[in-house]
Amino acid sequence: MGGSFHFVTVLRTSMMECKVKWIDGVSFVAETGSGHALVMDGAPDGGGRNLGPRPMEMVLLGTGGCSAYDVVVILKKSGQEISGCSVELKAERAATDPKIFTRIHMHFVLRGRNLKTSMVESAIKLSQRKYCSASIMLGKTAEITHDYEIVAE
Repeated sequence: MGGSFHFVTVLRTSMMECKVKWIDGVSFVAETGSGHALVMDGAPDGGGRNLGPRPMEMVLLGTGGCSAYDVVVILKKSGQEISGCSVELKAERAATDPKIFTRIHMHFVLRGRNLKTSMVESAIKLSQRKYCSASIMLGKTAEITHDYEIVAE
């Protein structure tokens, strides 16, 4: 009996959903698929009333959150005694439309007991090169740099 076999490769994807609804002026309510909501607004010189972060600030915030998440998880899995992590982001944007990010600098401040410099450096590099979807996407148009400081406790 003859037969044929077909092998199909299925790529697993993950779906994310959100909804953005115009309120008035240039204010919007953003609702996430995970059940959270926030207001975004434009700058007053663009018709906004400063009721919430600007949409591009949200992109920058999301990038910081994505990378900080990775660094904390990687350090914890590596057995490091991390007790705090913050990321300060500074970004430059193009002068003309589309005003994409052209440079982003991330400054990590890590707190903990006996944090190893080599582990911190490795965690940041892994986030930037492999895990942080947001910084990897933005890295297509922006030069992303980082540094860090360790605060011993």
